[in-house]
Amino acid sequence: MQKRVVVTGIGIISPIGTGKEAFWGNLAAGISGVRPVTLFDVSKYTSRAAGEITDFSPKTYLGQKGIRHFDRTSLLITAAAAMALEDARLDKVYGEEDIGIVVGSTFGSINSISTFDMEALREGPNYVNPMDFPNTVLNAPASRASIFCQAKGLNSTVSTGETSGTDAIIYASDFLKMERIKVVLAGGVYGLTRDIFWAAYKAGVLSGSKDSQSEICAPFDKRRNGIVLGEGAALLVLETLEDALARKATIYAEVKGYGTAFNPTSLSQSDLQGGVRAVSMALQEAGLGPRDISYVSANANSSPNGDRMEATVIKESFKERAKSIPVSAIKSMTGDCLDASGTMQCIACVGAINNGIIPPTINYREPDPLCDLDVVPNVKREAVVRHALVQSFSYTGNCSAMVLSKYS
Repeated sequence: MQKRVVVTGIGIISPIGTGKEAFWGNLAAGISGVRPVTLFDVSKYTSRAAGEITDFSPKTYLGQKGIRHFDRTSLLITAAAAMALEDARLDKVYGEEDIGIVVGSTFGSINSISTFDMEALREGPNYVNPMDFPNTVLNAPASRASIFCQAKGLNSTVSTGETSGTDAIIYASDFLKMERIKVVLAGGVYGLTRDIFWAAYKAGVLSGSKDSQSEICAPFDKRRNGIVLGEGAALLVLETLEDALARKATIYAEVKGYGTAFNPTSLSQSDLQGGVRAVSMALQEAGLGPRDISYVSANANSSPNGDRMEATVIKESFKERAKSIPVSAIKSMTGDCLDASGTMQCIACVGAINNGIIPPTINYREPDPLCDLDVVPNVKREAVVRHALVQSFSYTGNCSAMVLSKYS
């Protein structure tokens, strides 16, 4: 019989709160974490807001030693790892070789790479700080977190764009099912940087980046005109059910099933099969049908084409039930946190399962006829959630879906 994988710990640092209780509470209250950017100068842009974390003090979680040369992305994920381990009460339960970390990170190291390279070009390679070099590789956040937490069993980085956080959980779950590791911290991270903000702005995908546009984060709303970036770090502690029961751990939810597919035109209306296949595989592995899903946590990030594509995927996947199943977009509150978003959605689903509250889609005022779903507009909804579906899609065609279920 295949091993069952369960969630026994949560670590999250987000624009709407640090720690699972603050995150769940502010999601339920419809609190927005989108605010004017302060980390760098945006005065020359017409897009000036993001889901920025303003109350993060790394020393609170990591102490003062050994973190001097961490970049923002590494600080965020390492603090989230420390938080997740504490929440799971793993102290001295497992050996160092039994614990692994899998981190979804695609965009977080780009600022460190560009800063290091510019200094080398400007001053010469002999004058760069060698202590900053480790930040220039994509696996730096995962490695920093593993070293700090002394997790020696597994260290991997998943770089699949916006689906990275979800894909990291899938990768870690496979390792657990194959009994190659005892416990894995899995999730995603993105630290807000000037480079990605500028690139998204110049590409015209940010809300407010085009002439006469207002800056708004309104998934599924007819007024939407682009994404608002966010940042954060989110990790789940994953174990097999057998090991979790043996140590009498708190079991938040079960990773019931997942599916992945690739579709290079996933953001177009002409080809939706990648997303539909991913959802179908997740349901099939979970042994569930469309009628069993209580809630869908949508990828929707206020992109005009992306939200319509996702709405069509939901209609194709759920057929006659598509317009009655609750579907909400937490990115309306956090912004699009890129690599971290999929894991944040998973944590939102765990909260819905345990607290009986479906978070709303805020800033929803004008329905889009092509997104005619029950988007839980503006106000939370009390409901019994037994099975929740997470949907993640990337601009480059990666499609991932995951079913999280109430443990029984």
